[in-house]
Amino acid sequence: MSNLRTFYPAIKPYETGMLDVGDGHRLYYERVGTPGAKPAVFLHGGPGAGSSELHRQLFDPTRYDVLLFDQRGCGRSTPHAELHANTTWHLVTDIERLREWVGAERWLVFGGSWGSTLSLAYAEAYPERVSHLVLRGVFTGERALIDWYYRFGVSEIFPDKWERFLAPIPPTERGNLVAAYNRILTGDDQEAQLQAAKAWSLWEGETVTLLPDPKLTLSHGAGEFAIAFARIENHYFSHDCWLEPGQLLRDADKLAGIPDVIVHGRYDLPTPVRSAWELHNKWPDSELFIIEGASHAFNEPGVLHELLEATDRFADYD
Repeated sequence: MSNLRTFYPAIKPYETGMLDVGDGHRLYYERVGTPGAKPAVFLHGGPGAGSSELHRQLFDPTRYDVLLFDQRGCGRSTPHAELHANTTWHLVTDIERLREWVGAERWLVFGGSWGSTLSLAYAEAYPERVSHLVLRGVFTGERALIDWYYRFGVSEIFPDKWERFLAPIPPTERGNLVAAYNRILTGDDQEAQLQAAKAWSLWEGETVTLLPDPKLTLSHGAGEFAIAFARIENHYFSHDCWLEPGQLLRDADKLAGIPDVIVHGRYDLPTPVRSAWELHNKWPDSELFIIEGASHAFNEPGVLHELLEATDRFADYD
């Protein structure tokens, strides 16, 4: 693919703040683009990763009014790394509260990886509030996908990194690594928690791109980021993301009439392309782009190009 597109120029928010959503949680939010333009919400990954400045640059700022926020317990939201009242359905309620707060009748919903899971959960709960969907690296939350990443599968592709992921866990507990990590990440030993959090976070940061990205190693190895990322992500995966088996694919008929673009790397190891394929087949209004030579990250060439093409295409439609 030639003439691949890249990010819109860096942009500062025109508004930032904290929103009290109850249960002791306050969400950091920011709004970028042109006030009153096409409303959109960006749902970050993880769970627990937070939003970044680059996420602002996925939308034409002259045609979009975008709300970005850090989900419960992560990024700049408070309390940091909090697991209480932090479930998929709390987050879905938060998104709808944010929509009402900004005064949008409907909005475009953009989510990648865990953000795609949350996008689907929200859109299936409130289809009348979604004008368009843009999904990347589709993850539908099934136990088989969690096992693929944390039990057997990706471990065969990255045996060196898998060995480092196993290191904090006693050999007797390695039959269920999600449960073993949960014990440490919710325990009282702060040093053990930090080391486990870094191992958990780096496993993901170093397996989401086709080629190594030193910036991801640096960011995912940072203690404050790793604690929230690992605790929250492990918390969600320990509970199967509070989804019934196959729920998001089962209820895809609720998305009928919502235009959608799905962008997925052919060699996406954390979230294999089969999930995107199955979703696309159950959802006639969706358009699927499988990107050759790409993995999971949103800024990989080809993936980024199609995401920008999608947001541009939907900008002029209500």
